[in-house]
Amino acid sequence: MKSLLPAVAALVVTAVLTPAAVAQDPAAREFPAQDVTAREPTAREPTGQELTGQEPTGREPTARELTGQEPTGQALTWQLRPTGTDAQLRGLSAVSPRVAWVSGSRGTVLRTADGGRTWASVAPPGTADLDFRDVEAFDARTAVVLSIGPGDSSRLYRTTDGGRTWALTFRNTEPDAFYNCVAFFDRSRGLAVGDPVAGRFRVLATRDGGRSWHPVPEDRLPPALPGEYGFSASGQCVATAGARDAWIATGGGERARVLHSGDGGRHWSVSDTPLVSSGSAGVFAVAFRTPRHGLAVGGDYLEPDGAGTNVALTADAGRTWTAPGAPPAGYRSGAAWWGPAVLAVGPTGSDVSPDGGRHWHRFDAGSFDTVDCTGHPRSGSCWAAGAKGRVGVLTWR
Repeated sequence: MKSLLPAVAALVVTAVLTPAAVAQDPAAREFPAQDVTAREPTAREPTGQELTGQEPTGREPTARELTGQEPTGQALTWQLRPTGTDAQLRGLSAVSPRVAWVSGSRGTVLRTADGGRTWASVAPPGTADLDFRDVEAFDARTAVVLSIGPGDSSRLYRTTDGGRTWALTFRNTEPDAFYNCVAFFDRSRGLAVGDPVAGRFRVLATRDGGRSWHPVPEDRLPPALPGEYGFSASGQCVATAGARDAWIATGGGERARVLHSGDGGRHWSVSDTPLVSSGSAGVFAVAFRTPRHGLAVGGDYLEPDGAGTNVALTADAGRTWTAPGAPPAGYRSGAAWWGPAVLAVGPTGSDVSPDGGRHWHRFDAGSFDTVDCTGHPRSGSCWAAGAKGRVGVLTWR
């Protein structure tokens, strides 16, 4: 969908409904460390002016603050786009203002190449009983989708021809394992994350773009808390930034935590966040603008209007987390950076922060489960997906 601003590309937010198995490599198999430019540590939280070039205010952020251009209207809004399905869409991957993939319940995988005006159903054959909670796409032809569930319901498929054909590249064989989400560092290296089995989270790694997957040794991950697990509400329980940093969001236990790897997923540490945690609460999504600066969002999905802490910020790669002074209200399941600004979505509405998560402004009351942005506000796009095939486009009015 096109923005009403002639000089600003559309921000597209799209709610979408969301072969023999390849043998895993041996458990001890390593994947190579990557050379990364050294980063100078920062001892403090970045200011709003550092993130946006402007001081935060107590009002709705203007289009000029978010895009650097003067708008013809004033407010952000979602413009809905029909998808032809009523599936629950929790998987989303924005490639460009024209290309996006979404996935969800009842074996739904959809792809658009015209900005959401039309959608093609491109799911792997024979998967109508699966729930595709995450999709990671590299372009209009290449994508990886993950289905969730216990046992062999957890699978990974890969396509290189726009969904005309798919290869089943991982099929879970552990009865108690349950995979939740997948993310990539680049076109070759990625991670798929599952709930703990025997007290340790499950992590799979790929070095060949999802053609094959092998497990990260269990002793490389910290022990899980009693009752701790990951949420598959938005496909964002794992995130990457740069060439080697990755984070895993958790909840369900005594504390809501975030696991961090600084070496591409080979070794992991863990830290507590101030988010509420229970059997229905915790960190649902993590999103990082740089390898040091990011945020965690969540809350309690059984209390979508709850007043508990639902956002935490980090400026040290996730070693420490702090709650902002003016967070969004209620449970939020998805988040995405859009240049210096960040969006958060959930069943009770959408919020935007123009200053890196320190101050938030509600701009829509509709329901979305996940959000993804590509590029900068001046040239990129944002897509969001949610229940009942709901699709929207973020634009100015």
